[in-house]
Amino acid sequence: MSQITGKYLILIGIAVVVIGAIIYLFSDKLHWLGRLPGDIRVEKENFRFYFPVVTMLLLSGLLNLIIWLVRKFFG
Repeated sequence: MSQITGKYLILIGIAVVVIGAIIYLFSDKLHWLGRLPGDIRVEKENFRFYFPVVTMLLLSGLLNLIIWLVRKFFG
């Protein structure tokens, strides 16, 4: 059981590194990410509040689609 958990943790870590590298390398082309219509943004003199509602919904849907596809074809 612990070997399976270890494998999943390693895979999750690799996925985080790959996603981080993609965001770092393509950040100039992903400038729209986090600035979609519906994202809450409040900026005042000494206060800044940012809550990317639509961006998180979009990423959640995309992640769910990827997980569903992996389970369907490899599970």
